[in-house]
Amino acid sequence: MKAITLLVLTLLISLGAKADYSPSFEVGKQKAKVCMTCHGEDGISNIDPYPNLRGQKVGYLISSLKDYQTRQRNSGLAILMQQQADALSDQDIKDIAYYFSVLGTPKEEE
Repeated sequence: MKAITLLVLTLLISLGAKADYSPSFEVGKQKAKVCMTCHGEDGISNIDPYPNLRGQKVGYLISSLKDYQTRQRNSGLAILMQQQADALSDQDIKDIAYYFSVLGTPKEEE
């Protein structure tokens, strides 16, 4: 009985892992449109207090967005980012982070 329970549990975990899709540049581009208002269409901000996102590392962008969601980042204009980050799913965050990380690189053309 324990072996069957373990097998079922293993199958459920593996099915759940397959639902975690890899990030997509085109999907990220669509989801990032709201980001472009402040961070620039090409990921280079024209507004002084807003950072450039083009070419940032995926892990940094993911960590930053999650920190806004959990209110770990809360200084300056963080309230604006907190509101934006709150509307994002984990997959949205991965797609947006991937988009900005490869924007302007040879990977963008793949």
